[in-house]
Amino acid sequence: MHGQARLQLGSSSRAAIGRRENLRVVPRAGASSSCAAAPLLRLSGTVASIGPAPVPGLRGPAVLRGGLEANKHRIRLDMATAAQATTESIDEEGTLHVKIDNESDPECTVLTVEGKDQPHLLMTLSGALTTAGYLVVTADISNHDGRVFDVFHIQMEDGNQKIPESKFKELKQLILSMTSTTSNRSGMPAIYGVVAAAEVERLKPLSELSGVAAKGEVSSLELTAAEMAQAAANLVAQEREILDLQSKGADQRVLTVKEAGRREAAAVLERKMSAMEALLTTRRTISTEPARDKKQDSGADFMAKMKPEVSVSPACGTGKELLLQAFNWESCKQPWYKVLAGEVQDIKNCGFTAVWLPPPSDAVSDQGYLPRDLYNLNSKYGNEAELRNLISQFHEHQIKVIGDIVINHRCASFQGEDGKWNKYGGRLAWDASAICNNNPAFGGRGNPKQGDDYAAAPNIDHSQEWVRRDIIEWLRYLRNIGFDGWRFDFVRGWPGHFAKQYINETTPEMAFGEYWDSCDYTDGVLNYNQDGHRQQTVNW
Repeated sequence: MHGQARLQLGSSSRAAIGRRENLRVVPRAGASSSCAAAPLLRLSGTVASIGPAPVPGLRGPAVLRGGLEANKHRIRLDMATAAQATTESIDEEGTLHVKIDNESDPECTVLTVEGKDQPHLLMTLSGALTTAGYLVVTADISNHDGRVFDVFHIQMEDGNQKIPESKFKELKQLILSMTSTTSNRSGMPAIYGVVAAAEVERLKPLSELSGVAAKGEVSSLELTAAEMAQAAANLVAQEREILDLQSKGADQRVLTVKEAGRREAAAVLERKMSAMEALLTTRRTISTEPARDKKQDSGADFMAKMKPEVSVSPACGTGKELLLQAFNWESCKQPWYKVLAGEVQDIKNCGFTAVWLPPPSDAVSDQGYLPRDLYNLNSKYGNEAELRNLISQFHEHQIKVIGDIVINHRCASFQGEDGKWNKYGGRLAWDASAICNNNPAFGGRGNPKQGDDYAAAPNIDHSQEWVRRDIIEWLRYLRNIGFDGWRFDFVRGWPGHFAKQYINETTPEMAFGEYWDSCDYTDGVLNYNQDGHRQQTVNW
C-alpha cells in the first residue's frame, strides 16, 4: 500500500453515513497489543460535497474531488491531476465509466470503474485482473445510490512496472467483457436455469418440514435433484458463452478469466452430483414403518430431530494432498510473504501439494489471530501486493493455497456509545448487534453464544443471516485473491452447520477446521480407547 493511511469512501447497510462529510485522515498508529486501536479515519461536520483534500496513496498534485453531477443520475468522483495520460470508455447504455491513468501514481497504473452496481462487482473485477495476469496492489470500492466506484492500483505481472499505454485498449476490453450484462449466446441455458432456480426455491421449505421420515427423504431427494439441475444449467451457460467468445476471436486474457468461472461452475455441479450420490447411497429402501405418535414416543421424536443431515460432500480435495503449515508463531517477525516467495521451488521439490498460510487480515495481534479489518490484507507478514504475488507463485508451481480463517471473533476499531470496544471499521462496519449477547465485556446485543466462548475478543454471532452473508462475501473475495481453500480457526466457538454453509457458498477445493479437544487420560496415562475424544468432533 502507498502512503501512511488508506482512505475509503463507501456505505454500509448497517452503518451508512447518509450525508457528505469532511474527512480527516489520521496516520495509522503503531502495532497495538490490545483491541484498543487508533482510528484510521475521523468524520466531522456536514457539508454539501467533499472539498479538495490530499489523497493518501497518491503522490504529487493529485486531489480527490466529490462532484455531484446530474448526468443521467450519475454521481462521479474524478481523480484530478495536473497532467494525466488517461483513456476512458463508456458502455453502450451509458452506465459504465472506465478510466486508465498512468500519471497519478508513480508506481502503479490507476484503473477506475464507475457505473451501475452489479452483484460481486469488486470481486469479479479483482479476480479477472489477477487471472488475466495483472498484479492488483490495492482495490477499493465506494457505493452510493446504486452507483459503484472501484479504484484499482495495478502493475504488470512481474510487479515492477506500470501497464504500457499500448495495452490500455486490451485492458479496457477485458473490463467491459467482464461487466457486460448482454450476450449473444443461446437463451436456453439461462431460461432453464431460471426454471431450475424457481424449483429450488419451491422445494426448500418442503424439505425442512417435519413429519414421516420417508416424506422428508423424498423432499430432500427432490431438492437435491433441482439444485443439481440448476448447477448444470449454469455450467452449460458458461460453456456456451466461452464458445461464443472463441468464435468471435476474443482476447486470450478474456477467455482465461471466463475459463476460471467455468471451472468454478463445474466444481459446484460436481458437489451437487456428490450430494445426489450420497442421498442415493443412503436410500436402499424406503421405510414402510408407520409413523409413531409423538405423544407416545417423545424420545424417538427427539432422535429424529437430532438425525444429522446428509453431507453434501465437503471440499476435501483429492485425498492425496501433502499439506505444509507454511508459518509458525515467530514468522510475523519477518517479512514472511517475501521469505516464502523465495522458498516456493524448495517446497515444490519436497513434494508438498498445498500450503497453509497465516491469517491474511489486519489484526490487533501480530500473529493475526485477533483480526480487526477483514478486507485489509496488510498484516505483519507483508502487504496485499506481496500476498497476491506469493499466491501467484505457488499456483505457478501447482501448489494449492489454504487461508487461515478466523471468524469466531473479531476485534473492534472503536469504542461504542457504552464505552466498550464494539464499533467496527473498514468495509464491514458492524456494531454491538454482531456480537453475542453473553459476551458482556464487549456489550454484545446479538443472540446467545452457541459454542465455546473466546474471552479475549468479541465473539461473532453467526446465527444472524446478515452476519453470515458478510462473512461469505469476504470469503468469496479471498477466493478471487487466489486462495483455494480454508482452515477454520477455533470452530468450537460456532456450530458446524454454519461451516457447511460457508463451504457450500464459497466452493473451496479443500476445507478443514481446528477442533481442539483433550484426549482421555486415566491417572495421567493416555487411554488406548479415544472414541469419546473422537466423538466430540463428530458431534460438532
